[in-house]
Amino acid sequence: MNTPSLAFSSLPAWLARALPHDLVALACRFSIAGIFWLSGRTKVEGRFTLTDTTFLLFRQDYALPLIPPHWAAYLATTAEHVLPVLLVLGLGTRLAALGVLAMTAVIQCLVYPSAWPTHLSWAAPMLVLVAQGPGRWSLDHVLAVRGVGPWRA
Repeated sequence: MNTPSLAFSSLPAWLARALPHDLVALACRFSIAGIFWLSGRTKVEGRFTLTDTTFLLFRQDYALPLIPPHWAAYLATTAEHVLPVLLVLGLGTRLAALGVLAMTAVIQCLVYPSAWPTHLSWAAPMLVLVAQGPGRWSLDHVLAVRGVGPWRA
């Protein structure tokens, strides 16, 4: 006889099989990659020419106290282009996720402190990747299986 408590007790096991970490990690990688890539693309013209508006934003609106606005514009825009590519490929995933977390922390603390719900929604998937890795559907996994470079066991 199948009692309701027995049916509910098997739900977590069924969900774990239906939603393996590989799928969750892939969704985490792609969701944040899309957000940061699109943000980076708004700051450039052509392949990678920073716009005057980008420099203005970093001088006035963002106004980071730690580094000159010109440097901040180049560093942030470069990170918004490189880190999403690494996340999509699943290459250096934990480091890329830490980079996105660092950018999110800077944005939260120094630029838009009242936007914490948005920033938390960016941080959560990156914390999953840092803690649990990119999953088997990643170049990190392929390189680890082959024992290449820093991925050697």
